[in-house]
Amino acid sequence: MSSELADQAEETAKSEDGPPSPATGGDGRPGARGFTEALLDAVTSGNTVTVTVLAFLCAIFLGGLIIAFTNTTVLHAWGNLFSAPGKAFATAWDTAAGAYVAMFEGAIVNPHAVSAAFHGGPVSTVFNPLSETAVNATPIILTGLAVAVAFRAGLFNIGAASQFIGGAMIAGWIGFAVHLPFILHAAVAVAGGLVGGAVVGGAVGFLKARTGAHEVIVTIMSNYVMEYLLLYLLGLTAFRRPGNPNPISPPIATNAVLPHLFGSTLRVNVGFLIALAAAAAVWWVLNRTTIGFELRTVGSNPRAARSAGMSPERTWIVVMLLAGALAGLAGAAVVQGTNFNVAPQIYGTYTVDSITVALLGRASPTGTVLASLLFGALRAGGVTMQASTQVPVDIVTVIEALIVLFVAAPPLMRAVFRLREPRAGGGEQLEARGWGG
Repeated sequence: MSSELADQAEETAKSEDGPPSPATGGDGRPGARGFTEALLDAVTSGNTVTVTVLAFLCAIFLGGLIIAFTNTTVLHAWGNLFSAPGKAFATAWDTAAGAYVAMFEGAIVNPHAVSAAFHGGPVSTVFNPLSETAVNATPIILTGLAVAVAFRAGLFNIGAASQFIGGAMIAGWIGFAVHLPFILHAAVAVAGGLVGGAVVGGAVGFLKARTGAHEVIVTIMSNYVMEYLLLYLLGLTAFRRPGNPNPISPPIATNAVLPHLFGSTLRVNVGFLIALAAAAAVWWVLNRTTIGFELRTVGSNPRAARSAGMSPERTWIVVMLLAGALAGLAGAAVVQGTNFNVAPQIYGTYTVDSITVALLGRASPTGTVLASLLFGALRAGGVTMQASTQVPVDIVTVIEALIVLFVAAPPLMRAVFRLREPRAGGGEQLEARGWGG
């Protein structure tokens, strides 16, 4: 009798409890169904991660179409579309796929190198694509952080190139004009690059804080000032390589070169570790320090920050010093890690690259690093792609531009893929102050 009563009580309790909650699932495991629903919600909603992934896939798809239909063989095959449709589609697919396979082999791993390594070939060739990706990504990480940290303070730093040049000039001069022991020489040159960039960036922050000059105008003009200052210095005897008619500096001393991480056959060097350490330091400053809190508060609302006792002017100077130091580190990394001298076009396309990866990474250190690694992989793979398939390396720039275009237009991506609007607070808004900021 007692066992029957116990069974009835258990059945009553089950009926009162009702059906299993979605968070526990039908099998009683906590969170089983809740995790599935959360995953589906993340995939079907147009949040930041979903939009970024879909933007990358769309850019790859459109890039493949451009690769295919700018190829004369493909165009000839499509001229006979109605008589040989299979050949037309196969030729287009093979052309685009071949280019992307070559890009992958140049940026991530080459199966032929792996096979050769198993048969007695050099193991270093297996890691060469990853090494080239890291080398290409290093200055982009640092200049991207220079723009991202300014974004977080509500400033639009378009002067990454000028700050890069400031760091490259000082690091290069210390590298070839100063004589110090090994390791110390490299460390002093890196520190010089940091200071050189910080001086250029700090000047922008000082002008904005004291005179109200808009940072967009000042940083654009600083790019021109530093470019022509570099040309002027390279024309001087003290900064020009003896016996060379071209405007190029002497090579830096061997003691000032950043050491390679995995032997001389792989170009990846300590500069890559410096870039990762800088990203970690920026994350810590932004999220774990009082300065970071003030920086983010000023970026959100300068008037509210002033009412709370904060000084936006002081914050602008500090953040531009930090941004300039990061871009200056990029200049030092290039001079000491790959170029080993200072030349007129050493700053490359880092002004555009830095803004691009900062926007793509939503001005977060982690996002900026990931976006920079993506761009580094595209750059490294593009060289191999051109060498293997004769597809111009310029297609890499097109793909990068398409990625940014789609990332910057979330409503377009949601409309194309029929995604729902993200929930409130589901993504971080990236905003820089306008002309009146």
